[in-house]
Amino acid sequence: MASALIDGIATRYELIGAGEPLLMFSPGGFDATLDKWSTLGIYAKTRPLAHLSARYTCIVFDRRETGESGGRLERVGWADYVAQGKGLLEHLGIASAHMMGGCMGCSPVLAFATLYPKMVRSMLLFWPVGGARYRISSQLRFAEHLGFVQREGLDAVLALVRESGKAFNADPRGGPWASVLRRDETFARAFVAQDLEHYKLIVAAMARLLADRDTAPGAEPEDLMRLQIPALVVPGNDASHATSAARYLHECLARSQYWDAPVAQQTEAATSARLLQFLNDPEGPAP
Repeated sequence: MASALIDGIATRYELIGAGEPLLMFSPGGFDATLDKWSTLGIYAKTRPLAHLSARYTCIVFDRRETGESGGRLERVGWADYVAQGKGLLEHLGIASAHMMGGCMGCSPVLAFATLYPKMVRSMLLFWPVGGARYRISSQLRFAEHLGFVQREGLDAVLALVRESGKAFNADPRGGPWASVLRRDETFARAFVAQDLEHYKLIVAAMARLLADRDTAPGAEPEDLMRLQIPALVVPGNDASHATSAARYLHECLARSQYWDAPVAQQTEAATSARLLQFLNDPEGPAP
């Protein structure tokens, strides 16, 4: 493990494997730590990191406000997550890379491609979040945190996250800075001392920015349609990863391939073969 100061925020990262660089935006919602590539749900089942690192240099990291990475009290949007990934590549001296997003990690990959297309060699979009149920549950999570803050105050938020040890997606009351509050005493002091009304405005704006549509968030469709970057879309099929969101991305991305495999058929062998086939020849025809 290593750590670097990226965009003013401490970022824990690791390089695994050898070959062309593959920047990987972790799954796990608001607990997007680098270990989720090996321990969470479909990723534990298909083991993409183990297979991809056999041929590529996989760059994995804790997203800001998660794990051992730091954070900052500000309205956080997709461009802020992009800044962390871009800064990490620059720190490593890498001009361009393949990119993979899992779950909510797909959204910063999409934003990255629209903001800095020359830095993105190809995109792997694995189980992109989206759908009406995802939008509703995401907005409710922020609303539950705001309700707790209104009733109990910021000191209660700090006490809660230190007692529970849970991330925002596990206990919405703790808010999106829960992981940083547990680890960083200086950050915690600034958190409880800030203006309460100002904080509520930040959180309300984040909710609207990050959960603003009933399909895959991250970038405007018109911006996606202008991209000429090869992409592979792997669909999920549950309340957070609607198949409709994956279909939407395939529709918007002119040079995308859609792996039309039901979740039950996304085995370790089949998934690793499909991901590697695409990365080895992003311009090739879909099998």
